Amino acid sequence: MEQQKLNPTLVYVLAILGFLCCCIGGLGFILAGIAFIIAHSNLNKAKLNPENYDPNSIKAMNTAKIVALVILIINLLYFVYYIYMISTIGWDELMQQSQDIMEQWQQNQ
Repeated sequence: MEQQKLNPTLVYVLAILGFLCCCIGGLGFILAGIAFIIAHSNLNKAKLNPENYDPNSIKAMNTAKIVALVILIINLLYFVYYIYMISTIGWDELMQQSQDIMEQWQQNQ
């Protein structure tokens, strides 16, 4: 019987896109969370029948799960920080600071 292979490509793609979306207020936790859930469910299937899956693909999926978890934690921390900044400074002041930074950057160009 041929062993099945787990393909971690989708998990990596979602995790990387989640990392790139970290700059948007930490909203990348949605994509990173989906990646983590996919990897976790695939690994659970492999644990039920380990003889049906290639050990190297299980290791690759486990690595992808760890990458997704790290990116998920980074995004959640940034999301909590962003919410904290909005609640303490206020949305208007946060946008004013952002606009001031953009103006300084444009003047330096």
